[in-house]
Amino acid sequence: MINRNSFFQKFAAVQRSPFQWKFGKVINVLLLFIIAIGMISCGNKNKYSSGMTKQLFGTLPDGREVNLYTLQNRNGMIVKISDYGCIVQSIIVPDRNNHFNDVVLGFDSLQGYVKNNLYFGSIIGRFANRISNGKFTLESVEYSLEQNSFPNHLHGGVIGFDKVLWSANEITSPDSCGLKLTYISPDGDQDYPGELKVTTTYKLYNTNELEIQLEAVTNKPTIINLTNHSYFNLKDGGQSSISNHVLVLNADQFVPVNKLLIPIGEFRNVEGTPMDFRKPFPIGKRIESLDEQLEFGNGYDHSWAINRTNQQLIKAAIVNEPVTGRVLEVWTTQPAIHLYTGNFLDGTFKGKAGTVYQKRNGFCLETQHFADSPNHPEFPSTILRPGEKYDYQTVLKFKVNK
Repeated sequence: MINRNSFFQKFAAVQRSPFQWKFGKVINVLLLFIIAIGMISCGNKNKYSSGMTKQLFGTLPDGREVNLYTLQNRNGMIVKISDYGCIVQSIIVPDRNNHFNDVVLGFDSLQGYVKNNLYFGSIIGRFANRISNGKFTLESVEYSLEQNSFPNHLHGGVIGFDKVLWSANEITSPDSCGLKLTYISPDGDQDYPGELKVTTTYKLYNTNELEIQLEAVTNKPTIINLTNHSYFNLKDGGQSSISNHVLVLNADQFVPVNKLLIPIGEFRNVEGTPMDFRKPFPIGKRIESLDEQLEFGNGYDHSWAINRTNQQLIKAAIVNEPVTGRVLEVWTTQPAIHLYTGNFLDGTFKGKAGTVYQKRNGFCLETQHFADSPNHPEFPSTILRPGEKYDYQTVLKFKVNK
């Protein structure tokens, strides 16, 4: 315990000497400065604690519980992921004024995802995008898949990977927190051949990067094309149009489609077309152009061949939202990136906080292989055989343009 009388006696003694008084004052000021700096430093360091929490998200009709996992980094960025469909339910990031908002479309409850058929935030499989007439031939055997987007097969069927419950395990490292989700798709699932063991790994880094690793192995020859199907709106999470978002695509060619959105089997130069995003251009600036491809897609619903010379991680797209300053960079090892501009959002979906999602209130940038690849030998192969490993990576980098 401090002796108050002794303290004041010593203080008075210092007062009797001008030199001692000045020296003591300097020391006190220095001590206060050091303490203040230490408090600020500790405050910044501990402003947000990184890690993961888990909560019940809902219950499926068969009684199985579904969880929602919340990842947070040291900057306060938050990513919420469900073990149902590997769904990215929320991505909360700052704008140029350090205001945090959710930038992905979706639902507040599990039931919204169970009922919807527009794949909000989910992992798509076994085959993302379309397969013409639901048919493909593999090693001289013809397979018929469900024509759930008649007459084509779409996104793995009615009960694709977006509609199943995955097993989840937390993973941690000094610079990230994450979630590893696994699912075993049995031989014949949705009429696909071979048992497929799939792993999706989400890692949130302290650099405001979300890494998505997609891996799979099989016991029989099969086809596979996985992607994440998040809808983004960097301005307000889906309350308004994404038309003024400025897009850059690292691609000199796109894949033209027919009126059923099936590739016609060629790569076409973007030069002189509304598909040219090699330089920054608002997504909605040419979307209503009198262009056959845009008419077929009711907007953008096309794949671009990413410019690459190797299979390393490369920047495929940049999106800048000018009002908030939020920037999304998409890096990937996949061969293609598919831009979808929410053409089938029609106001019938009531999302988070009651937001009604209208046409073009969200966009997708799906890193993947090309649609209908099993029927187009000119496209990179989507065949996976025993002993091989399907292994692709996509990184979503969130930044702020000051």
